[in-house]
Amino acid sequence: MLRFQRDTLALKCAGLTADQLRTRAISPRVSPCSAWSGHAAEVERGWFRDVVNGERGRSPWTPPGSTDRADFDVDGADADGAFAVWREECARARAIVAAAPPLDVTTSHGGETYSLRCVITHMIEEYARHNGHADLLRERIDGTTGE
Repeated sequence: MLRFQRDTLALKCAGLTADQLRTRAISPRVSPCSAWSGHAAEVERGWFRDVVNGERGRSPWTPPGSTDRADFDVDGADADGAFAVWREECARARAIVAAAPPLDVTTSHGGETYSLRCVITHMIEEYARHNGHADLLRERIDGTTGE
C-alpha cells in the first residue's frame, strides 16, 4: 500500500512542467507537487532514517554550516532535483524496511516509542492525505483527473 501511495504521488506530478510544479494553485500557503516531493522526501528521511534507523542526517535543503533543517523553498525549487531526492529517500526507506527486524519491534525517538508497523501505517496515511490534495491541485492546473 505504501508503494501504491508513493506511485500515486509520482503519477499526480508526472507530465507537469517545472513552472507548473512551482505554481501556487490555490493560495500562497498551498503549493503543488514540487513542494510535496520536497516535503515527502523530508518525511521519508525523518521517519525511516531518523526514527527507524537511528540516523541523524542532514536535509539536502539545509544551508551549509547550519544544523537546522531548512524548509523546502517552493519558489526557487528545482523540480527535477526535488524528485530525485524524493526517489532516493524512497529507495533508502525501502532498504531500511527490507533490512529491519519484524514489524512489531519498537524503537524510541524523541521520548516516544514506535514500531515499524506504526511508521509504515503513518506513511500510508501521510501519502494518502497529500495525494488527495495533489489530485485537486492537478485538476486545477491542467484538468487531469484520476489515480
